[in-house]
Amino acid sequence: MSGDIEKNGTVKDADIDNNVSSNDANSVSAEKFADVISTVDTGTDGANDVCGGTLYLVSTPIGNLADLSSRAIKVLREADFIAAEDTRRTGRLLAAIGVKQPMTSYHEHNKKESGERIIKRLMAGESCALCTDAGVPGISDPGADLVALCAGRGIPVVCIPGPCAAITALAVSGADTHRFVFEGFLPTEAKQRQSRLAELSREERTAVIYESPHRLKKTLSELRSACGGSRKITLCRELTKLNEEVIRTDLDGAVSIYSEREPRGEYVLVLHGADNKKTSISDWSCITVAEHVAFYEAEGLSRMEAIKAVARDRGVSKGIIYKELIK
Repeated sequence: MSGDIEKNGTVKDADIDNNVSSNDANSVSAEKFADVISTVDTGTDGANDVCGGTLYLVSTPIGNLADLSSRAIKVLREADFIAAEDTRRTGRLLAAIGVKQPMTSYHEHNKKESGERIIKRLMAGESCALCTDAGVPGISDPGADLVALCAGRGIPVVCIPGPCAAITALAVSGADTHRFVFEGFLPTEAKQRQSRLAELSREERTAVIYESPHRLKKTLSELRSACGGSRKITLCRELTKLNEEVIRTDLDGAVSIYSEREPRGEYVLVLHGADNKKTSISDWSCITVAEHVAFYEAEGLSRMEAIKAVARDRGVSKGIIYKELIK
């Protein structure tokens, strides 16, 4: 299947790359944006008031500075302090909108200690705005742990909605959006990864997966082995940025495309759901015996039950499956 490739050539002045340090072009963009923001009415009604003792999840742009909402700006300006996954990146955003609130670091490697400090300040009556590197805090990042801490202590949590890479990719993918599952990043541990790939091979819902450029080729190859080359997939790169690209193809096409080019930027993969009505024994040739067994184990079968099921699917004896597993 040939790839359907869309490129976005319209995002210019507002484009900002949060993954690199600011350059002259982005500085100009930030200045223009700051001029616009100074005229924006962020609202004074009670519904938008920033309350003490509350954690605010502030959604930030995934690439385009103009996607920051006026409500998000108000919370960032008025919160007592800001907790950031990366204070340097968030600092650039705050500078662009003229916010000088104090920041504290909250990320995967300090979330236990920092989380308790934040909770203590919230319980003392301060308000906190939590920002992830990009997108909605708590979605595939350590913000979820801070929300859980707040929930356990009875601390109010308010989400300020905004850009989300998963939903943005899903919307433009062309896949079925009535039912979908968010996978985030696939596991890196071999057994867990094998099991997850086996699950995806049979998943009828659309699946949304995050992937970094240095792992993209490996993931596409493994998905093709697990799901078959004809399974449709949409690859979204640099969403909302100047070089936004959407590729609609199948797994054979995706592997072929990236055999000739190097991945660049962060990716969202939208894997179309499996058509299980068309499943036949030949489908199982796309995955290894070990992956096939792992699929059934992930569904709750014991090792022996999984071996029986695999033998049945492949039309061979249990002994042959067992020998293949212990090779």
